[in-house]
Amino acid sequence: MITSIFSKSKPINFIIVFFITLLAFVIARIGIDTIEFTGLFILKQLTLFFLCYISILLINFIVSKNSLSKNTNYEILLFSLFLLALSQTTTNVNILFSNFFILLGLRRIISIRSQTSLDKKLFDAAFWIAIAALFYFWAILFFLLIFVSLLLHTDNKINHWLIPFTGVLTVFVITTSLSVIFNDNFFGFFKNLPEVSFDYSNYNSPKYLIAITVLLSFGCWSSLFYIKSIKQKKKAFRASFNTILVTVLISFVIIVFSPKKDGSEFLFMFAPLSIIISNYIEIIEEKWFKEVFLSVLILMPFVLLLL
Repeated sequence: MITSIFSKSKPINFIIVFFITLLAFVIARIGIDTIEFTGLFILKQLTLFFLCYISILLINFIVSKNSLSKNTNYEILLFSLFLLALSQTTTNVNILFSNFFILLGLRRIISIRSQTSLDKKLFDAAFWIAIAALFYFWAILFFLLIFVSLLLHTDNKINHWLIPFTGVLTVFVITTSLSVIFNDNFFGFFKNLPEVSFDYSNYNSPKYLIAITVLLSFGCWSSLFYIKSIKQKKKAFRASFNTILVTVLISFVIIVFSPKKDGSEFLFMFAPLSIIISNYIEIIEEKWFKEVFLSVLILMPFVLLLL
């Protein structure tokens, strides 16, 4: 019953996801004493909410455009449920913007498979990732995705390997120029300097432990079948599926390095993880097991609300 709702792409699916995302935003802000409901605050929250929802629509576009699923909407459902499970991901402005630009870069990277307008796609991907790094430094690790994609497509043209650096250089030049104009110095906009923390004590709460355990355990289990299924995909699409796998690995490294462990750093993992798990749900043959598997993921964030 539950799986049948999202087994086809329907408008109702986006409405359900909209309200789950809205609930995640509201839950994350309940109990914050410093909130003042001014017009500016409401405008800011509406902007962040629609940025997050547009990110969900972007994920759906990436998946459908590149045939990363069987025309289902499991990935957007899972993404919204992950937001609800770790609602802190909706409060970090820098990570929300950074993740959005990473998705824009990922869209261009995966589209490399068409082998058309490669120069533009490589430049765009590097450009968006560089902007993402301005908001959250460790997002720069996703720059590796560009070269991984080139390797997967066995592209040996030297100019294709150099173009991404011009994208980063362009962002650097624009940013330093704006910094000189507005701050009267070259590096006033480069505030997100690299910091690392291996203090995971913030995760020592039932809510964090349950959410992270479910996400990682379901993600690892699904990844085993995801990797196995890649061999069965059409050769032209295998690089795209491998790119998603590398994306989730990079996002895990970012979580490990993240200087502030407040749960918001998991946002980078939500998109690739939702794609991997949705692929696994699609290949489950036993209907009862598929229902149970998805039901656990749906019930988990709502159970956490009671903790």
